[in-house]
Amino acid sequence: MKILIIEDEIRAVSQLQLMLKACDFSFELLDIIDTVEDAVLWFQQNDTPDLVFMDIQLADGLSFEIFQKTEVDAPIIFTTAFDQYAIQAFKVNSVDYLLKPIQKDDLSRALDKFLKSNRTSSVDASTLKQLLSDLQAPAEREGLLVKVGNSFVQIKTAELLYCYSEESITFGVTLDKRFIIEETLDDLFSTLDQTKFFKINRGQVVAKSSIQKIDPYFNHRVKLAVTNPRDQEFIVSRPKTSEFKDWMNK
Repeated sequence: MKILIIEDEIRAVSQLQLMLKACDFSFELLDIIDTVEDAVLWFQQNDTPDLVFMDIQLADGLSFEIFQKTEVDAPIIFTTAFDQYAIQAFKVNSVDYLLKPIQKDDLSRALDKFLKSNRTSSVDASTLKQLLSDLQAPAEREGLLVKVGNSFVQIKTAELLYCYSEESITFGVTLDKRFIIEETLDDLFSTLDQTKFFKINRGQVVAKSSIQKIDPYFNHRVKLAVTNPRDQEFIVSRPKTSEFKDWMNK
């Protein structure tokens, strides 16, 4: 069985391969891809795999965008930490939807469904266009509950300069303090107004209002000077640099 994995977290790729073996699923791994851009090129240049495991949130955007840019005939098993995408995943006729962290029983059921169905994906362009529009609409979140010492206080999102993840803990920074946010960085970002906040790499989200300067950086990236940087460096990842520049121009 020839499979393709589209996933931007190295640990998630390793765990998936180990779990597939634990399910006694015999497979040949064709490739591992971590961006929408590279996935589009791969599908255009290679034969159709037997099965694709596809994370919804990739380094440079939502994997649903792949279907807008090229034809994908392979069956898809979507994987993601975002429960809100479950219905949307099935709208593109995926074989199944697995919520991270993936459980062996859930994976086994998805594989069994795939082996019995023999279906291929079929994407309705108009449905997908509306889906992407809905997912990319700015979230209207005005505040968030954060931990300060042993207490919780509410911070206005307008006060956020940036947020970052460190050792699986999400931190938020304002002009005068740093605090712990009891959400994953991805979950937090999905609720913020994305006309005002940008996820510049896997571990940092920056408010447009906090960006003071943008400098060229090696490997076609850019480095940001932000308000109250503390001990952080802010480097926009290569796959996101073009999108970031477009975002700053709006």
